[in-house]
Amino acid sequence: MIKHSPNPPESNIPAEFESTLNSPSIADIKSAPRTPCSLFSVDPGASTETLMTYLVETLASVDVMVHHLVDHLDGESRNALLGISNTIMLAEITANRVLDQIDTPA
Repeated sequence: MIKHSPNPPESNIPAEFESTLNSPSIADIKSAPRTPCSLFSVDPGASTETLMTYLVETLASVDVMVHHLVDHLDGESRNALLGISNTIMLAEITANRVLDQIDTPA
């Protein structure tokens, strides 16, 4: 019988790296200790007003990005994205209300 395809190449992976090719199990992932990443952190000294202002601006930016994506979708995906947009808008309104309460003179 004639073989029409060549043999696959032999693995040239060093033995010390072969164990890293196997994916960890879900149990391994869940049992691994988790430490918070300090690469991105919020300044503990930031005022509530500063944090809320940043939150409102971030929500507004995300809403703009969602609306740009909505223009490229149809059907269920579009409807789901519009639902996400509405949720973002409600969060933005809530954050603005909190800012209004912070700005209220005592």
